[in-house]
Amino acid sequence: MEYDSNIKNRLRRVEGQVRGVLRMMEEGEDCRSTVGQMSAARSAMDRAIGVIVSENLEQCMREQMERGEDTNESVQEAINLLVKSR
Repeated sequence: MEYDSNIKNRLRRVEGQVRGVLRMMEEGEDCRSTVGQMSAARSAMDRAIGVIVSENLEQCMREQMERGEDTNESVQEAINLLVKSR
C-alpha cells in the first residue's frame, strides 16, 4: 500500500504531541495536563489507524471485486485490525 502525505502528516503531528508530553514530564507539569495530552495523542493515533485500515480495505475490495473474488475475508480482516488496535 502506498501511504499519501496526509497520513504521514497525521503521524508527524502525533510525533510532535508525544514530544510535547515528554517535555511536560521533564518540566514537572500537572498530571491532568500531561494525561490530557497523552489522551489526545492516543486519539490521533487511533484516527490514523482508522484512515489506514479504511483506505486499505477500499483498495483491496475494489481489486477483489474486479477479479470477481469474495470480499468477506477482507472485511473481517479489517475489522480484526481495528479491534486489535484498541
